[in-house]
Amino acid sequence: MTVQAEAAIRRTKELFLEQDGRLLDQWSEKANISADELRELYRALRTALSGKEEDFTDVRGLLAEFSRTRVRQGYTPSETARTVFALKDAMYEIVEADGSPEALRGFAWFSRLVDDLGLFTFETFSNAREKIILDQTEQLLELSTPVVKLWEGIVAVPLVGTLDSARTQVVMEKLLQTLMETGSQHAVIDITGVPAVDTQVAHHLLKTVMAARLMGAECVISGIRPQIAHTIVTLGIEFGDIVTKASLADALAHALRRSGAEIKVNGRRPDEEETESSP
Repeated sequence: MTVQAEAAIRRTKELFLEQDGRLLDQWSEKANISADELRELYRALRTALSGKEEDFTDVRGLLAEFSRTRVRQGYTPSETARTVFALKDAMYEIVEADGSPEALRGFAWFSRLVDDLGLFTFETFSNAREKIILDQTEQLLELSTPVVKLWEGIVAVPLVGTLDSARTQVVMEKLLQTLMETGSQHAVIDITGVPAVDTQVAHHLLKTVMAARLMGAECVISGIRPQIAHTIVTLGIEFGDIVTKASLADALAHALRRSGAEIKVNGRRPDEEETESSP
């Protein structure tokens, strides 16, 4: 770096440090944000520029926290970055008022510094927003894949919507965890709310059934509507020895019979023939 460039940067730093609260107020006005929200960041900038060796670690840490806060408040990444870039406009008025050649040359260095901080803010904001979206997606997956207890020793997984790889993993983990916690021997996977079954969906269902079997539980797949049955036959999908039922009620009745329970309707077993009494 040339002596002239060093003198220009030094003069720019002096102007920044001489302003005390005036520059903060101008920055706040141009960024359309309260001075209180920028005060700690402004002080960190003053500390970084006043040292013999510049250290912007604290500045970047505050910018990262500022970005995460703005994400939660619903701001866009551009709006957040423009808050940082507004510091250039505030500083330029001070440099222009000084009018010295060193200050004007030093402003180019200051402008690049603020640009770097603004880009860091933009990237941090984008990463924070992606994390929030991922967290919300995982929470929605948890909510959309409940495992409910139907009877003693019988649990059910009512599926609604598309069954993809990520959701299959959640279904499998929750089902296996529930089987372990409850000691259930029977599980009903109800696909009444699944709009269509293709080869991929069938593969995911088979993976879930096999995982449950490894835990010692028998699985029944219910909700096989006529359209789905036709699709399964057309695609040549084989469910092997897995029991399938048309409705959740049929699947529950099957699981109850397998568990040794006796089912009666109006005092009779469903398979019990009704006989007429003799006169």
